[in-house]
Amino acid sequence: MEREHLLDYIRPRMPEKRYIHTLGVMETAIALANRYGEDVKKAEMAAILHDVAKFEDEEGMRDIVRHNGLDGHLIPWGAEILHGPIAAYRAEHELGIQDEDVLNAMRYHTTGRVNMSKLEQIIYIADMIEPNRKFNGVEALREVAKEDLTRAMRACIYHSVKFLVDTEQAIYPLSIECYNHYLGEEL
Repeated sequence: MEREHLLDYIRPRMPEKRYIHTLGVMETAIALANRYGEDVKKAEMAAILHDVAKFEDEEGMRDIVRHNGLDGHLIPWGAEILHGPIAAYRAEHELGIQDEDVLNAMRYHTTGRVNMSKLEQIIYIADMIEPNRKFNGVEALREVAKEDLTRAMRACIYHSVKFLVDTEQAIYPLSIECYNHYLGEEL
């Protein structure tokens, strides 16, 4: 699927600021894919589509989960967790994308999970370090991403979990499993 078609698909579904973020994720994902030998077109596609559902009505997202065989554990969570699986659902059912690696990269881009593929890691990391992100520690994450993908994933999931703990937010179980997995990785 061509870049322009995908960008036309997502643009009316998000505010301008999120669209600019998405372009940054796309550029970062392409750079990481080139650096780490991943399929650039798959990285581009997953990056463009990763936030397509971010601004959908939460109850509408829950209805999609309820009526389409998605993981029922998603139902009590808000848009921050729901939008990844719903983005994958939309990509598959509205755009005909069948590549499971691309769909999983969208599905798990906010939570992470154990045994992430290279593409999944690239989208997770690109979402966190794209050029428009401005938070303490982002430059260090960007530097690690230039050196080693696994170390970057470990640093990014650590940063994410720490942020959630520090702000007293609930942590999705897959994120805890992902954190534990990467904490135990031999680097």
